[in-house]
Amino acid sequence: MDMHGLGHTRSVHERDHLVLSPDSFVRAPLPGMRHATGIIHVAPAAGAGFTQYTAELENNGAMGMVPVATQRFLYVVEGSVHLHVHGKDHVLAAGGYAYLPPGTEHSIRAAKKSRLAVIEKVYKVAGGTPEGEVIIGKEQNVPPTALNGDAWLQVRPLLPESPSIDFAVNTMEYQPGASLSQVEVHVMEHGLLMLEGAGIYRLNDAWYPVQKGDFIYMAPYCPQWFCAVGKTPAKYLIYKDWNRHPMCGGSA
Repeated sequence: MDMHGLGHTRSVHERDHLVLSPDSFVRAPLPGMRHATGIIHVAPAAGAGFTQYTAELENNGAMGMVPVATQRFLYVVEGSVHLHVHGKDHVLAAGGYAYLPPGTEHSIRAAKKSRLAVIEKVYKVAGGTPEGEVIIGKEQNVPPTALNGDAWLQVRPLLPESPSIDFAVNTMEYQPGASLSQVEVHVMEHGLLMLEGAGIYRLNDAWYPVQKGDFIYMAPYCPQWFCAVGKTPAKYLIYKDWNRHPMCGGSA
């Protein structure tokens, strides 16, 4: 009997963080999906202020719509999809992404077997700030910035710094041996999907080996630090809530 058969997994669920490895993923379709299924990585049921999941679509598979007042961000991990919005059809290949404000009518259909990282969050209003516009882009076209001047750690912000948007999504790429310059402790929560490579993540007082395909959730104020290991760069997609005062409440 293999170790998985003996109940072994790298997945853990702690008070202020989750580490989920693919061997523990559970698949189930979400409402409106056709020839598709979802892997819910984190949701309000776990204490998060957002939902993040992987959508696996077969050829011509389709996504459903989001609940009322919910915004959606999607990033193509693998494959290609057609996004129809505002009367136009956009083809998003690997690295393509889109931000869809609450109430945006749209459809998503796979051009071939595809995997999407999907983030959905109820929009938080701040002082009458209008909701953002539809954003469609490609990660490869976003200029990278060296984090804190470290050329071995490159960040690509996929969403603009606009007061109309209440969360951020970035990709971060580390050369082997590169690490965060400090152990971070902050009010923002994170959803993190490992896209490439491997590394060591410190979460609170624990240290975890992580690799391509893993998902991490970090609750507010969870101490966190990462270092890339191995012979190839490590890269992840990371969400954080931001651009709102901590006292700001309510939703659209």
